[in-house]
Formats: sequence, structure tokens, C-alpha cells
Amino acid sequence: MADSLLFNPRTYDPAHFDPETRRLLRATVDWFEERGKRKLLEDYRTRAWLADFLAFAAKEDLFATFLTPASAAGREDQRWDTARIAALNEILGFYGLDYWYAWQVTILGLGPVWQSENAAARARAAELLSQGEVFAFGLSERTHGADIYSTDMLLEPDGDGGFLATGSKYYIGNGNAAGLVSVFGRRTDVEGPDGYVFFAADSRHPAYGLVQNVVHSSKYVSEFRLERYPVAAEDVLHTGRAAFDAALNTVNVGKFNLCTASIGICEHAMYEAVTHAQNRVLYGRPVTAFPHVRRELADAYVRLVGMKLFSDRAVDYFRSAGPEDRRYLLFNPMTKMKVTTEGEKVIDLMWDVIAAKGFEKDTYFANAAVEIRGLPKLEGTVHVNLALILKFMRNHLLEPVEYPAVPTRLDAADDDFLFRQGPARGLGSVRFHDWRPAFDAYAGVPNVARFREQADALCAFVATIAPDEAQSRDLDFLLSVGQLFALVVHGQLILEQARLTDLDRDVLDELFSVLVRDFSGHAVELHGKDSATVAQQEWALGAVRRPVVDEARAARVWERVEALSGAYEMAP
Repeated sequence: MADSLLFNPRTYDPAHFDPETRRLLRATVDWFEERGKRKLLEDYRTRAWLADFLAFAAKEDLFATFLTPASAAGREDQRWDTARIAALNEILGFYGLDYWYAWQVTILGLGPVWQSENAAARARAAELLSQGEVFAFGLSERTHGADIYSTDMLLEPDGDGGFLATGSKYYIGNGNAAGLVSVFGRRTDVEGPDGYVFFAADSRHPAYGLVQNVVHSSKYVSEFRLERYPVAAEDVLHTGRAAFDAALNTVNVGKFNLCTASIGICEHAMYEAVTHAQNRVLYGRPVTAFPHVRRELADAYVRLVGMKLFSDRAVDYFRSAGPEDRRYLLFNPMTKMKVTTEGEKVIDLMWDVIAAKGFEKDTYFANAAVEIRGLPKLEGTVHVNLALILKFMRNHLLEPVEYPAVPTRLDAADDDFLFRQGPARGLGSVRFHDWRPAFDAYAGVPNVARFREQADALCAFVATIAPDEAQSRDLDFLLSVGQLFALVVHGQLILEQARLTDLDRDVLDELFSVLVRDFSGHAVELHGKDSATVAQQEWALGAVRRPVVDEARAARVWERVEALSGAYEMAP
């Protein structure tokens, strides 16, 4: 019987979506399966541009259906629906990050457009989508990275109400083919934040110079240069502070996609790894007969399940967000930082088992082992996102408020708030519901109870021996605290989703045994930090716990892992 917790193309039936969404998701799976593994791997090795995938997407109207918000829609089934976007992220990640990347940077390129009040630009974007075009997000630069305060894309007034834009952008996906590139720059005649401008450019314009693909990949991560590019009034998307906010709010929308892409990569790799290990014999025994192998594969499996549970629940908060409920601003960097780094751990655990097989050219795993590294580093590094979530720690842990319960959000609704998020500030004022009831519901699960002890200890830490003023400037110390906080948030949403989906308690208990170990590891790391006070060092060692061991439970979870052997293999 197929594992219902993992995506499997053989059994995939997204019946929880409307008919057109189901058709498009299934058509995408079928296109990859009919194309076959040999072609998938050959294109990856030869770094072929994704023309055939984009032709398929255009023929099916895939991007236009999924990425046109209702406010710009020409058909009833067009909407910006985070639940189905997440489902497509997982599918594209499953088959290869190159395909996902072209879709992801299209989402980023559309962000400033859909936030704009420029009706002409919005209509142009909708028309380009209907024609099967891709988009790009011209934010980062070679010298400054994503430091948008320091942009060197300069817009000089042309005397007729428009501008001439000159400057370079670097690390811009789809920059070779985008029908519309949302470009961030600043005016030469206005100082400070009032001078920021977001404008729409066309990669086919003579004043748009494509310099290079900065990576060896099918992903075209471009460097481009504008040389006195004419920017008319109808090309301007945002000016002043609104342009700055549009940049950050677009990243808020786009970074969420990293988690489900990571999940898809890990799922495909897991089928290969378990099948290989189960069928390889060493010293007269299957590799999976060795206790350390079972432990590594079981850890990988439950971590992957945790990634899915957290991400699925985060969708609900994203879709239910509004001006009075901005909890998504914590759960969003969590999906980017925590879920993607969990993905790296999942791949590493499996790679320790399959060893040299993970390098072989006829495996998806060899691609996965490379591509999984990129996701934690896109849309802000792990460190940047850890520092961001720390802004929410005290309110989340110690100052809960009442909110209406957030249901599972798989309804066919348009998530229009994502394009009217408003000013990108005030994070310290965001409030959260009480995290404790999620744990109380599973107090009878031994390792959930054990982890709850650690979460309560972290609350005591924040209330009594939180970082002082000097430590607040020591980012190395703060990041260790951030890892501990991230685990509590991770566990909370996992438990909320477990209850909504009636997750198998053995799987949940085994997953939390891993989280208990993770918390203990980060506590020991905090103990060793240079600036940790004596009280903080004592607290850290006092927060270390041993998971509750249950051999029968572990054996039952192993049976689930073992059943993945042969459950899926991509057709040649």
C-alpha cells in the first residue's frame, strides 16, 4: 500500500481541489512521467534551457491559471491560491529544481506588478501570462547583493515624464527570456527612500543587454545590463517607500515556495534511496538489516513528514492572513529557513546510507544532493531568516492573545491580501495565539511531552535570562537562541496539522524524538558560546533531554519506511 504521507506519481489524485486544478496538477505529473527519467537527467547534465517544459505550461495555460489573481483574471478558474501553488511547487521539485526555478522567479517577477495600481502594467502582465511568457525579478546586484538601500540601477529623468534607466542586475532568474522584468532602482534627482522606483522592463528591448548566465545550469540565472533603457510612465509600478515595501512583500510571497520544492526533492530521493538500500546485500545481509541504517532512514522519513506537516499548516495561516492577523510573517521565514535546512538533513541521512550510489549519473539522487543545497540560500540566507524570526520570539512564547481557530484552507479562494500587505514594518507588534494547546492535545505522546519540557524551559530562559544588550549585538549567540525558538514553532505547527489530519501516533512520537535530540544539540551549542553567561550555561545543560525510547514503536515506523522500497520508480 502506498504511503499516504508522501507524494507518489503512481497514486497521486488531488481530489481536494477543484476540477481544473486537479486536471492541471495531474497533467503536469503525466507530462514528466511520459517524458521519462532518461530525458530528465540528460537535460540536467547538458544544462538545456527549459523550452519544452515552458511550451507544455503555455499549452495548458498552467502559469496563467495559477498565477493570475482574481482581480486581473479573464476566466473563473484563474486565482492566486497558495494551496494549489504549494502543490505545484512540490511536483516541480520532485522532478527537478530547474523546472521549479523558472516558475518561482516568475512568481517573484509578478509580485511587484500585482501589488501595483498601474492598470496598464497589470493588464500587460495578464496578457503575457496568457501567452505563456515567464517573468523575472530584477532586485539583486553584483556588488550589493539584495541590499536594496544601495542600488546602482539609476533612473535619470528624460524631460518628458519618463526616465532613462542605466545599471546592472545580477543573479536574476529567467533574465534571458522574461516578457516582463520587474526592476528595482532609484532616481538620480531624488534623495533617500522617496527616490526608489520599481518599473517593468522587457528582456527583448534593444537597450536590455544580456551579459551571461552566472551558473552552470538549466536555470538561467542572469546578469543583465540596461543602457539608457526608456522607462515610460506606464512602465512605472511603484515609487518611493511603496517600491521598497513591494520588494520585501514580494519576497514574503516568494520565499514560501522554497519549503514545498524542498519536500518534492526529498520525496523523489527517498524512493530511490530506500529502494537501493533494501535491495543491496552486504556481508550476506540487506543493507537495511543494519541498525544504524534503519535509524538514519527512519530519521530521514520522519523529518520529511515533519516538513510536510509544518508547510501544509503554514499554508492555512498564509491564506487566512489580513491586516489584523499577520502571524504568517513568522511562519513564512520558518518555511524558508527551517523546512529547507531539514531538507538538507534528510538528503544527508539518506546519502550516508547509499554512499557512492548517490553520485551515479543515472540517479535522481545525484541531482537532489546538489540542488537541495540551494534552497536554504535563496530569498535570504538561513542567518537572515533566523534573525528575522527572533523579532517574534517574546510575543510568541510569552504574550499570546486570542484568535479565531484557523481551519484547513483548501478552498478555491483568491489570496488577495498577499498583494496588499502594506508597509513592511512593525514586526514587533505582531501577536500570536497560545502555542501550548497544540502540545496539550498530545500530552500523552511520550516524546511530545518530553519536548514540551524543553519548550517550557525556553520560555523561562526568555523571561529570566534573555540576551542582554551586549548579547543582542552578538549575532552568533542570538542565532543559537533562534534555533531553539524555531524548533518550538516547528513543533507547534506540526502538532496542529497532526490533529487536523489524524496523523499516526507512532510517526508523531518518532518525529518528536528527533526534535528532542535537535533541541538538546542546540542547547549544548549555546552552552559553548563565548558570550554565554554562567546562568545561561547552566540553563543550557539543564534543557538537555533524552528522548523516550520505544523499540516496538521504532519497529512499526521502520515498517512504513521499508514499504517505500519499490513503491515508485520513474519510467525510463
